[in-house]
Amino acid sequence: MNQERLMKVLLSPIVSEKSTQLAEKRNQVAFRIMEDATKAEVKAAVELLFSVEVDAVQVLNLPGKAKRFGRFVGRRRNTRKAYVCLKAGQEINFAEVASS
Repeated sequence: MNQERLMKVLLSPIVSEKSTQLAEKRNQVAFRIMEDATKAEVKAAVELLFSVEVDAVQVLNLPGKAKRFGRFVGRRRNTRKAYVCLKAGQEINFAEVASS
């Protein structure tokens, strides 16, 4: 896989109550990813960027909601999430990654 492509696959980590519980209980990390990214690309990107071993990847497509803005009807954008399950003993600390 192309290294430039792998650097663009992960858009941002998802930091929320649900993702924090997943990290503690199931050793999983959640990311927002590109709409055309595959599971293999997500696995390779996480292993490349964070130097950890990935056990499994689950991908979720969320369609955008139709919303009203006054008299105008708009639509939120579609998003794609990846839940990455890390192997035992592996963890990602975003505070250390951001400072280095």
